[in-house]
Amino acid sequence: MKRLLLALSSGLLLALAWPTYGFPLLLFFGFVPLLLVEHSLRTSDLKRKKWRLFGYAYLTFFIWNLITTSWLRYADLFGASFAILVNSLLMALLILVYHGIAKRTTVNKSLLFLIALWLSFEKLHLNWEFSWPWLNLGNAFSEHITWVQWYEYTGTFGGSLWVWLGNIAIYKGVLRYKKYPDKSHIKSTSLKMAFLLIIPIIVSTIIYSTYSSEGESVNIIALQPNIDPYSEKYDTPNAEIADLLIDLAKSKVTDSTDFILAPETVFADNVRLDQFENSLFKIKLNRFVNEHPEVNILTGISFIDFFRNPERVRSETNQLRENLWYDDYNSAILLNASDSVQKYDKSKLVVGIENFPYQDILKPLIGDAMIDLGGTVAMKTTQDYRSVFIGSNPEHKVGPIICYESVYGEFVTEYVRNGANFLAIITNDAWWDVTQGHQQHLSYARLRAIETRRSIARSANTGISAFINQRGDVVSTLGYGEQGALAGTITTNSKQTFYTIAGDYIARISMFVALFIFLIVRFRKKRI
Repeated sequence: MKRLLLALSSGLLLALAWPTYGFPLLLFFGFVPLLLVEHSLRTSDLKRKKWRLFGYAYLTFFIWNLITTSWLRYADLFGASFAILVNSLLMALLILVYHGIAKRTTVNKSLLFLIALWLSFEKLHLNWEFSWPWLNLGNAFSEHITWVQWYEYTGTFGGSLWVWLGNIAIYKGVLRYKKYPDKSHIKSTSLKMAFLLIIPIIVSTIIYSTYSSEGESVNIIALQPNIDPYSEKYDTPNAEIADLLIDLAKSKVTDSTDFILAPETVFADNVRLDQFENSLFKIKLNRFVNEHPEVNILTGISFIDFFRNPERVRSETNQLRENLWYDDYNSAILLNASDSVQKYDKSKLVVGIENFPYQDILKPLIGDAMIDLGGTVAMKTTQDYRSVFIGSNPEHKVGPIICYESVYGEFVTEYVRNGANFLAIITNDAWWDVTQGHQQHLSYARLRAIETRRSIARSANTGISAFINQRGDVVSTLGYGEQGALAGTITTNSKQTFYTIAGDYIARISMFVALFIFLIVRFRKKRI
């Protein structure tokens, strides 16, 4: 019963630490109860220790995943169940691997392995085809940005490392006290935790209070059409959508407006690439731009491109029938008074909704089942570089980030390295109803602003549209479920942060450390 309560405690502590409702201080000891469960099992005479540990660990992580991400069910119940159950499984397996190493080596070496293993897992979740980095520990500080201004040097992996160092310090303190019940151990651990928590927060607060934005001002209007994505969005002709967006823009546009943002796939009625230039909705947008020649319109759009050339077929291509294929794009475009249209294709796709992970392995087993999640029936086609849109004023260079892409720190730095001096996020967060889903998505964007020191303008179909400055402050918002236009001014920045240059170096070092310790412990010869 005691172990069960400890496992439950860890799950609840981790869940209650999460944004946007929780307090991240709980994270610094959230893993401790579970680590005590592992230690008690490892040092016991019980049978089937691994299975017992797996059960307790799975319970902990299931509670954490369920409470923090159950809002996924509003988009798709199967997809939500898959994400929660499988992510809990992967996390529990990490504890089992640590358990195996801890039996073979010293406490310090095994705990170092655990930290490195967890950070490696978080890095995996950013890059493999079942990518789901929503619960990477560094994300938990998105509502406490004055604590983590040093993310411009470390990215969110610095936060994940910080959390684990706190848990390890408390865990070791508890073990020492249990072995030698002396109050000096409590004082020593408390002092270590005080320094571990206070020093990074003081450094961050100094950075926050002394940071100043330097650069050109950009006047932006973020449109929020508030269209129901389950019905209205896909049943409304693009020309009518254009009329709505233009009406919303006219309510705020002035002679000084530089950019107008519209949400992800707001033009949802698939546009054939070869017919785009002559489409009625583009003609209407061109007319508006001609009336406001300094304005740039950055909007989301769904493109489709049919072809018969088999040499163009790639893994993301869809086949309609024999000798007829098509590429399906979730894109961003930039329209202005120039003749050319700039285009970017979303490249970090939502698992099961926009991409079919590991097709070669899974498709023969389950057919097209995963493609049907969330109402889409086609694989999206991506591009392998981050486009930067150049405005009518060539000094205005914007990185067009589409929805889920904003959760990926190193991915976003690629826009900055390609020249973006501010960022635009276009998204459709209506899938999750009035839940933590859309609130967390906005909150995570604050971390991207800190990591890159780029201001962010955010246009969300149903909300929350917002402007975020380079310190991660949310300057203004248009609430969820409201229709309207949000006008604001942001500042450009051409300097690159250390994190922008170095990327997820903490994770890469962790992968090396985890592998090194694993090989040493597993394959070294026993001393005679």
